[in-house]
Amino acid sequence: MDATIDDTPPAPPVAPDARRARALVVAVTATVVFVTLRLVVALSGSAPLPVDVWWDDAMSAIASPVGVIVAWVPAIVGGTIGMIVIGVATSVLFLVRRRPWDALNVAASIALVVAIGAPLAAVIARQRPEHSLAETVATSFPSGHTAVATTIAVTLGLILRRRWVWAVGAAWVVLMMWSRTYLHAHWLSDVVAGALEGVVVATLVWAVLEVARERRAQPAAVAGA
Repeated sequence: MDATIDDTPPAPPVAPDARRARALVVAVTATVVFVTLRLVVALSGSAPLPVDVWWDDAMSAIASPVGVIVAWVPAIVGGTIGMIVIGVATSVLFLVRRRPWDALNVAASIALVVAIGAPLAAVIARQRPEHSLAETVATSFPSGHTAVATTIAVTLGLILRRRWVWAVGAAWVVLMMWSRTYLHAHWLSDVVAGALEGVVVATLVWAVLEVARERRAQPAAVAGA
């Protein structure tokens, strides 16, 4: 009886994204810096740090009606409603383009950064600057606006892999940090902490989903061999 020998070579394993290791290093580093900054703020009794006072005074010195209007633009766009609209629109766009993993990445990142940041800010209960032109509730550390802005910027940068996406994302984060301190809604250390939180969440969620996507693709590659 003839035996049929399958000479088809096995499907090559799905190569892991080389950026994943770097993303994890960045996540760990950002976490360490965030925890260190939190300890410094805690040791100060949650009072503004010297650099916070200096920056707040600098923003007051350059205050103008036009500047306040400009500062409110990212504050509104990056607020709760704006965040939901941007997150849903981006996720839907990825779904339309048949990129469900990327849609999940955006949605999960935004949901997680809010789920972590909002309770954390409430527990820490750091007072905002007394002359805040925006929120006055004692939930200053970390900055939620900055955390979400950073999360979206880093997530899209990792997904789309375009330098211009990173450049636009970085500009958006800097603008948001300036906006929140210009309106005296946050201290400088608050927005720095928010940016660090966003980096940690975005890189970790992306790395975890990349692992899940590779493991999901592996059986499919073997079955198609």
